[in-house]
Amino acid sequence: MAGLIPRTFIEDLVSRLDIVEVIDARVPLKKTGANFMACCPFHNEKSPSFSVNPNKQFYYCFGCGASGDAIKFLMEYERLEFTEAVEQLANKAGIEVPREERTPQQKKQEKTRKTLYDALTEAARFFFTQLRHEAAPRNYLVRRELSPQIARDFGLGYAPGSWDALLKHLSSKGYRDEQLIEAGLLIENEESNRRYDRFRNRVMFPIRDGRGRVIAFGGRVLDDSKPKYLNSPETPVFHKGRELYGLFECKQKLKQIDRLMLVEGYMDVVALGQFDIHFAVATLGTAATEDHIQLAFKHAPELVFCFDGDAAGRRAAARALQNTLPYVEDGRSVRFLFLPDGEDPDSLVRRTGTEQFLKVVAHAMPLEEYIFEQSSEGIDLSSMDGRAKLAKRVAPQIAKLPPGIFHELMNDELAKRTGLNRTTIDRILLTPEVAMEPVVQSADPQDYEPSSERIRPKLASIQTHSRTNDMIRRVIGLLSRQPAAVANIEVECSWPDTPSTLSLIDLIEVVRKRPEMSASQLYGVWLAKHGAVQAQELMDCIALTQTTSDSTISTELGEYQAYFAKKARAQTKSQRLNILKRIPLNEMTDEQRNEYRQLIRTHRE
Repeated sequence: MAGLIPRTFIEDLVSRLDIVEVIDARVPLKKTGANFMACCPFHNEKSPSFSVNPNKQFYYCFGCGASGDAIKFLMEYERLEFTEAVEQLANKAGIEVPREERTPQQKKQEKTRKTLYDALTEAARFFFTQLRHEAAPRNYLVRRELSPQIARDFGLGYAPGSWDALLKHLSSKGYRDEQLIEAGLLIENEESNRRYDRFRNRVMFPIRDGRGRVIAFGGRVLDDSKPKYLNSPETPVFHKGRELYGLFECKQKLKQIDRLMLVEGYMDVVALGQFDIHFAVATLGTAATEDHIQLAFKHAPELVFCFDGDAAGRRAAARALQNTLPYVEDGRSVRFLFLPDGEDPDSLVRRTGTEQFLKVVAHAMPLEEYIFEQSSEGIDLSSMDGRAKLAKRVAPQIAKLPPGIFHELMNDELAKRTGLNRTTIDRILLTPEVAMEPVVQSADPQDYEPSSERIRPKLASIQTHSRTNDMIRRVIGLLSRQPAAVANIEVECSWPDTPSTLSLIDLIEVVRKRPEMSASQLYGVWLAKHGAVQAQELMDCIALTQTTSDSTISTELGEYQAYFAKKARAQTKSQRLNILKRIPLNEMTDEQRNEYRQLIRTHRE
């Protein structure tokens, strides 16, 4: 791990780049007015909605919401890590990427990680070589109908049955036992002090990270021994909850990944690859985590979960659904594929062939349909009580979805299926126990009538808070587009407390120091300071302001500032009035009585 790239270099690099040139070299652009347009490379469309602004040096897709600067585009389009994208762009610009000086601890960590990567790579070579010399594992692969070519593509190998074959080989290469234990290749028996190979008599599947480095292994027995699969333990270079087997190979085969399918085993991934189905990946002996889902969505807009159709498969699907919901933004889709009894992807594709298997995947159950299907189990939807139970089960799941069109459509669909109005559904979401227990007592019969006045104040408060946060995000977007406008923002401005307020305060502090920055330079600063997730949030805020012309940004910022200042004054007066109300009138001082009367008069006005 080299030293960090200095923030100032990233800012300078972004300012030197021409985003039109970077994107046009990969996606042909056509000039339309002041901007350039193309069909979006991040989702399928027939009419161009992908806009590149040469003045602001960022892109935005009106179809799927993808946005960012030249670095972000390269990361998404070529599926690169941030550092790799910076190095590639710097190389094109003819400048060398500097590195900040590392601490002694960082240097030690870098040396350790390099040793582990080297040891794991050498182990993969050893296993690969052993496969060529041993008949038993080759015969096993033949029985599984895997070709020599697909075995080479995935780097399959064989771990000999002896206790120390790998240990002896790596020791001869100069690796110490402690290093091999840390890499997960050896096991140490603490009682006997004996050290031996973790993997023995198994077909080996190297697990690679996004850069193609071997970081771990999975091993499968050649017979019916238990455990059937054995995985590497967690190590400094391998975290099973963050990696997907086959993702690197998928990226090597497909220039554009439109879909990823999560299957349960390594063999399924390899077998599908042999049938030219290269979008399958597998979790590593664990259920699909939020990290897995975020990683998958980073590379593809559609995610298909493939499970057995039995009870265990349904339970796994339910867990995957809950982990997925917070990441189903507009422009992304999720499907669930339940296989027939006794089938797995390997057996199904061999029985039906590639074309038919792809049709099965294309007809997998959409997320929205799966939510309503699994939530309807055991419920009589023809009864009022049943529809109320359905609402109680589905509403908390919809609440997990990010705000957007899909979220709203799901609420509308719930209203349609239950006969409830939207106001009542919103009230269900405000019930604390709903989030913990999907199935609760049924709603009152009156919930099927038009909204009642008694629930409006609470809903209005929630809606107002949401609108206020949207306003703050819009202020962030306007100020990001025109940092010099910070001169018109008062130092002591009272911003409301919302999830985005801290980001706004941080932004104001940054642009006060450097108001001459362009939007693209600001993005570089934000990326270096807060990372890719927060940098994308900044771009999302900018995208909210696309309909505002540059000439009116200062005016609109002034209006927001005045609005929030007025709200803050009103809140202060209201708080003071509540304090005075608690004092009996006969105990008030003359000054307090006068203040009270004035506040009452102002409040009524």
